[in-house]
Amino acid sequence: MADGRDPLGRERMRGAINPRPGPRSPYEARGGQPPPVRYGTSSAPAPSPGPAYQTPERRPGWVPPPAAAPSGRGPPPPSGSGGGATGAGPNEPRHHYTSSAGASTSRDQPGAPGGARVPAGPGAPAGKPIRRRPLADTLRTRLADSKSKHGSTGQALSLQSNYFKLVKRVDWTLSHYSVTFVPQCPSPRLMQSLVNEHKAILGGFVFDGANLFTGSKLPSDELVLHSKHDRTGDKYEVHIERVATVDMTGETGIQVLNLILRRAMNGLNLQLVGRNLYDAAAKIPIREYHIELWPGYITSIRQHEADVLVCCEIAHKTMRMQTCYDILRECQRHDRNYKDAFRKAVLGCVVLTGYNNKTYTINDVTFDTTPESTFDTKNGPISFMEYYKNKYNIRIRDAFQPMLLSRAKKKDARSGDNELMALVPELCQMTGLTDTMRSDFKMMRAMADHTRLNPDRRIERLETFNRRLQTSPESQEVFRAWKMELDRRLVDVPGRLLPQEMIFFSTTSTGVQAGENADWTAHFRDNPMFATVRLSRWYLVVPARCQREANDFLGCMIKAARGMRFEISNCEIIPMADDNPNTYMRTLDNIINKDPQMIMCVVSNNKSDRYTAIKKKCCVDRAIPTQVMVQKTITPKTGNIRTLMSVATKVVIQMNCKLGGVPWKVKIPLNGLMTIGFDVCHDSKDKSKSFGAMVATLDHDNRGTPKFFSTVSHHSSGEEISTYLPLNTVKALNEYRREFGELPKRIIFYRDGVSDGQLQYIYEHEVRSLVDKLGQIYRSAGIEQEVLLTFFIVNKRINTRFFDQRLNPRPGTVVDNVVTLPQRTDFYLVSQSVKQGTVSPTAYNIVWDSSNLKIDHLQMLSYKQCHLYYNWSGTTRVPAVCQYAHKLSFLVGQYLHQAPSSLLEKKLYFL
Repeated sequence: MADGRDPLGRERMRGAINPRPGPRSPYEARGGQPPPVRYGTSSAPAPSPGPAYQTPERRPGWVPPPAAAPSGRGPPPPSGSGGGATGAGPNEPRHHYTSSAGASTSRDQPGAPGGARVPAGPGAPAGKPIRRRPLADTLRTRLADSKSKHGSTGQALSLQSNYFKLVKRVDWTLSHYSVTFVPQCPSPRLMQSLVNEHKAILGGFVFDGANLFTGSKLPSDELVLHSKHDRTGDKYEVHIERVATVDMTGETGIQVLNLILRRAMNGLNLQLVGRNLYDAAAKIPIREYHIELWPGYITSIRQHEADVLVCCEIAHKTMRMQTCYDILRECQRHDRNYKDAFRKAVLGCVVLTGYNNKTYTINDVTFDTTPESTFDTKNGPISFMEYYKNKYNIRIRDAFQPMLLSRAKKKDARSGDNELMALVPELCQMTGLTDTMRSDFKMMRAMADHTRLNPDRRIERLETFNRRLQTSPESQEVFRAWKMELDRRLVDVPGRLLPQEMIFFSTTSTGVQAGENADWTAHFRDNPMFATVRLSRWYLVVPARCQREANDFLGCMIKAARGMRFEISNCEIIPMADDNPNTYMRTLDNIINKDPQMIMCVVSNNKSDRYTAIKKKCCVDRAIPTQVMVQKTITPKTGNIRTLMSVATKVVIQMNCKLGGVPWKVKIPLNGLMTIGFDVCHDSKDKSKSFGAMVATLDHDNRGTPKFFSTVSHHSSGEEISTYLPLNTVKALNEYRREFGELPKRIIFYRDGVSDGQLQYIYEHEVRSLVDKLGQIYRSAGIEQEVLLTFFIVNKRINTRFFDQRLNPRPGTVVDNVVTLPQRTDFYLVSQSVKQGTVSPTAYNIVWDSSNLKIDHLQMLSYKQCHLYYNWSGTTRVPAVCQYAHKLSFLVGQYLHQAPSSLLEKKLYFL
C-alpha cells in the first residue's frame, strides 16, 4: 500500500543492519535446534525487556550428579559393603577393550584418573554434570533408631495403587563410574558416540560426558576401551573408573531411574509437552468450545519401602484450537488499540510450538520485529521466514506479524542462559484455559466428562499403559538392557480404615457419627451450634433492584438461625441506587461510624473490583467482619423460597464463625494443645511478593470452646520465610498465654504450600529456626524440657491414587507402607468423599517429632483436624488449620495485597 502499511494496518519493516555484532548462531549453540533464537541483523532495535540475548554453549544431555563428589555435594554412598569408592589399587592392572570387545593387557596409561575421584573431564562444564531440577523429596528425615512408622489402629484393608513394580535381578545394583578420553574429545556428541560403540560391554547405561551409570558392575573397576571416529578415523581411549554404588533412595538413583523410564516410554510414540508425555494421536476434540484434550501420563520411578515402583497418573493437556495469530487477528477486528489488547491476551500464557514440541511462557510482544527480520548464522544473516522454510519446510504466511518473546526457563537461567527467545505467533498453539473459560460451567462439565475418571476407568487406562509398554519392542529393549521387567499388575497396598469421628454440637450432647461419607450437614436440622455469638447490630447493603431477593433470603437466614439457636436480630437494610464500587465505599463509610458487629453486602455479579473494595474497606481500613453474597446465590432457582434454606443454613454458620462462634467440635484427647497451619499465596498483582498466613487453634482442654489466632506476613522475592515463621509462632504462643495463663503443652504444626525443591530448605531453615525459637521461649518461662513439637509437611499435589475393590477408598483410609518412602516417616490419608471421579489422598511427611506420640495417634489427630473446617459440614483434604491458612493467604494475595488489621486476629473473618 502507498502508506507503507499492510492491509491489516501494521507497519512494514525490512531486515537491515544490526549495529551490534552478535555471537555465533543460536542454532549452532543449541546443536541445530530451532528457536529460541538471538536477534541478528535487523532494522528494528532489540526488544526492550532485558538487555541480554546471550547464547549458552551446547552441553551434553542430562545425567545425574555423581554419587560421591569431591566437594561433598550430592548423596553419600550407602554404608556397608559396596558403599564406598572401589577404584583399582596401584598394583592392579586396568582392562583395555577395543570397540570389538577385544581385550589387551596394557598397564596404566599416562593421564588416567586415579582412585575414585570424579574428574572434570571434557563435556562436563566446570566439572559439574548436567542435572535436571533438584528433587525436593530425597531429604532423609527418618532416623535409623526411630519408632515404627506403621500404625495399627482401624479396620485392615486390601487396596491397590497406581504403581507398578519394577522387577530387578537379585544382583542388580546401580554403579557409578567416571569417564575420561585420551586425547580429549572435542564434542559431546562424539563422546556419546565413542561410548555407544561398547554397548555389548556396558549393557544399559546413562552417560553425560563425564559420568557413567550402569545397572551392573563392569568386568573390572578400571577399564580402557578403544574407539575410533567413524568419519576421521581418529583413535581414542575411553578410560572408565568405578566411583561408588549409588544409593537408590538418593537424588542420583531417582534421576537415573526416571531417565530409564523416559527412554522406555519413547517406544509409545508420545509427545513431550512440558515435563509430561501426551498422546496427540488420541486427542479428544470438543469442537463446541474450540479445544482439544490430549490424554497422557505423569510418571515417576523411585525406590519405595521394599521395591522400585513406577507411579503412573492419567493426565490431560488442554490445547486450544487457536494460535496466537488467531488472537492477534481477533484483537485487530474488535479493538482499536489492538497492540495492548493482544499483549494483555497472551502475556503469561503458555504456548506449544509444534515444530519442536516445546512449551514457552510468553513474557512480552515486540511489534518492532517481524518474521522478515534477520539473525546471524555462521553462513550469514537469515530471516525467520527463510529459516523455517529451510529447516522445517514451514511457510510463514504473514510476514508482518509481531514476534513473541519468552524468557529462558529457571533451569536454563540457573545455568547462565538468560536470553529472550523469539517466537512466531502463527506457529504458537495456545494451551490451557482462560479465566473466562473456567467460569463457563457448561464447558468445564464437557471437559470433566473426559477428564474426571472414576476408579474403574482409571484402572483400565493404567492397565492399557502397562500393556503398551509390554508390547513395545523399543520399550522392552530398554528394560532388557537394564535387566529389569515391569510387573503387569497394579501394586497391592495394605491400608486401614480409621474409626468414624463423633461430631459434638454441645458440651452435653452425646454426639453424632460423621457418617460413611463424612458429611453431617443433615444433622443441623436437629442440633444447635456448639457456641454462638448474639448478632444484634448488623446491616444489609443491597442494590435497590435486588432488594426483594435480599428480603426473602434474610427471612430464610433468621429461620435457619432459630433452629440452630443462633440469635439474630433484624438488620437495617441500606438500599443503593447502583452497584458501583464507589457507591459501596460511601455506604460502608456511613455504616462503619455506627459500630456494627457485621455487614452483609449483596453484589450483582462476581466482578472482583466490588469484592476487593468491600474487603479492603472492612479488613484493612477498619476491622469489621463482612459477608458478601452474589445476587444469583440468594435468588431461588424455581421461584420457591424454601429452596434457599440450605444456602441460608451455610451462610448463618459462616457468619457465626466470623463473629467468634463455633458450630461443632470433635473430641481431641490432648490438653494444652496448639495446632498451627501455614500456607503461602503469591500476590496476584506483583509476582515478586507473596503472603504467608498462619492460623492457630488454641485448645486448653477438650471441654472448652476453641479459640483462634491468625496473622499474615509479607515476603518479598528472595526474602526468607524462616525469618517470619518463628516470630508469628511466638505471637500465637503469647496469645495462648494471655488466654490461659500458660504456654501450650504441645504444638502440632502443619506446613502447606511447599513446592518442589523446598523440602531441604524448609527442614534446614524453617524447622530448625522454629525449634531454636521455641526452646528460647520455653526456657525463659522456666520450662527446661524439650518442646513437644510435631512438624508436618502436608502435600495435596501428588499423583498417588488408591483403589478399594475398583472403587474409591472411604474417608479415613490411611496408608503407611509399600508406596511410602524408607527415608521418611510418612503416610497417606484419604480424608474426604467425592461423588465423581477418583478421590485424591493427601501426603503427610513428619520432618520433626519430639511429641512422644505414636504414629497411630498422629494419624488419628490429623484425621480429626480434617473435620474442623467450619465452611463445610464435612471433611476437607487437609487439616482445618491448613485450609484456614490457605483461605486467609488467598484473600490477602488476590484481593487485599496488604496485611489485614490486627484487630481481626482472633476471628475467622476470612471464611
